[in-house]
Amino acid sequence: MAFTLKVNGTAHSVVVNPDTIAAQVEGGALFGLTAALYGAITLKGGRVEQSNFHDYRPMRMNEVPVVETHIVKSTEAPGGFGEAPCACVTPAITNAIFAVTGKRIRTLPIDTSQLQS
Repeated sequence: MAFTLKVNGTAHSVVVNPDTIAAQVEGGALFGLTAALYGAITLKGGRVEQSNFHDYRPMRMNEVPVVETHIVKSTEAPGGFGEAPCACVTPAITNAIFAVTGKRIRTLPIDTSQLQS
């Protein structure tokens, strides 16, 4: 499965540091993409088996799509900003897969073998 472009737009408040907002948006998108594609957590004997990146696979640099972040100007008072795109990525991917294949993804991480006909 390959992704070529992801565009994020965010309207928040007066932006004090646009680079920080872009980093949060891009990081959140990639964290969500990692969770959707590789985020399997397994249990054995009532304990989580994964303990760090040696046995929990993050996205690798060569897999990361181009991410564009567009900040919409606002006059609202400055406030906090988190990795909001994290929650949007999986529904976007699974809906795109459905649009192309007609198959709904019901479990995560996405198992590409389910997409084979």
